[in-house]
Parts: sequence; structure tokens; C-alpha cells
Amino acid sequence: MANGEDLVETLRRFNLFADLDRAQLEAIADPDSERSFAAGERIMRRGMSGTGFYVILDGEASVTLSGEELNRLRPGDFFGEISTLLDEPLSADVTAETPVRVLEIPGPRLEAFLLSYPKVMLRMLVTEARRLQEVLAWRA
Repeated sequence: MANGEDLVETLRRFNLFADLDRAQLEAIADPDSERSFAAGERIMRRGMSGTGFYVILDGEASVTLSGEELNRLRPGDFFGEISTLLDEPLSADVTAETPVRVLEIPGPRLEAFLLSYPKVMLRMLVTEARRLQEVLAWRA
């Protein structure tokens, strides 16, 4: 696990947090919110209740549905937001492909977090819109 200063520097590199100043990054960079997963370990399981919002700090994870890889997640990517915000079961599995370190914002804190950092919420919305656009283009 990184200390708070290392975590601030990691978050600063990610597009999702690009609009935040140092004090805001320090407020988010809680080393107690870091989680680590070994290669091959399942981070989220389809059908289970969402547990939170995760931002990949290091490593790679795959998003799969019925054994088919839908997406590869790398540092700066995030997941878990849809099931958490909608309070619905997860729609896919997320598995660590390499050792993965994430920053977790627990489900009950996600709404307050997004309202406290509206620029993060906007960047998240833009990412969601791009993901939807890719799915619609793939189906066309």
C-alpha cells in the first residue's frame, strides 16, 4: 500500500481527477481505501450487489460476461459505478489479470463523493457516454 503522498501523485496522473487541486486530491487519497488483488482473483462477481466504486491505481483487470472479455481496465480506469448508483446487481465479472491495486469508494459514500467533486462526476459521465457510444456503434 502507498502512503497518502504517493497516492496523491498517482491520482494526479489520472484523467478522472485532472480538475482537482492538491487539497482535494489529499482528501480523496486515503490509504485505508486501497485494496489489493492477486492475479486471477475476482474483484467483482456478476449478479452480486455492487460494493462500491473502484479506480485502478496499478495493474490490469478484465471485465467479462459469460467468459467473453468485454473490456480491459488499466490504471486510471474505473468500475462498479453503475451497479452502485442504481443499487442493482453487477452485470459482469471483473477479474485481476495482474496484481491490481485499487482505490475504493464504498457504495454508501459514492453519491456524497460525486456531489463533493462535480468535475469528477462530469468526467465520469463523459466516460459513460463514450462507453455507451462504443456499444451502440458495435451493434450497428
